[in-house]
Amino acid sequence: MNATVNILTEIPETLHESLKKYLETHPDWDQNRVLTAALSLFLLQNGDSDRYAARVYLETLFQKC
Repeated sequence: MNATVNILTEIPETLHESLKKYLETHPDWDQNRVLTAALSLFLLQNGDSDRYAARVYLETLFQKC
């Protein structure tokens, strides 16, 4: 991935708790990696099949930590 930007957003507390539990059991993932994968997958499924979103999704999914 090239340049990055910061996004500040609010999510439901229950979703945050689920994310924390996931991250506790998957130490090779972090909050940024999960959100990047989720957003890029959402754009792939609901957007115009953007090749860049596909690349970001695959790079994030298979990134070595």
